Amino acid sequence: QVQLVESGGGLVQPGGSLRLSCAASGFTFSSYDMSWYRQAPGKERELVAAVTSGGRSTNYTDSVKDRFTISRDNAKNTVYLQMNRLKPEDTAVYYCKARRWYRARAYEYWGQGTQVTVSS
Repeated sequence: QVQLVESGGGLVQPGGSLRLSCAASGFTFSSYDMSWYRQAPGKERELVAAVTSGGRSTNYTDSVKDRFTISRDNAKNTVYLQMNRLKPEDTAVYYCKARRWYRARAYEYWGQGTQVTVSS
């Protein structure tokens, strides 16, 4: 059974930090590119950060560059999102996603999400 379980969300003041974790099970984690998305109320889900299966390459949406860091530990089947200097506009539900192409087919799994609220 495939599972992606996010944790680490919560309420934080502007300028604070949070570290999100996404624990994976039920598939070969090290073969999948991993990413974090977020969705704020009334807005579309957007890509925040992504890391390749081996962890060598990352990319970020412009609004979080130099504030957020995505990383992964393939030995622990976990991907992380370190979020620093948080802003109210970072408030959203954060989701992790696993994706890979295999034999011309895309395999994609989503977690259930974790709420991040940035407010004073």
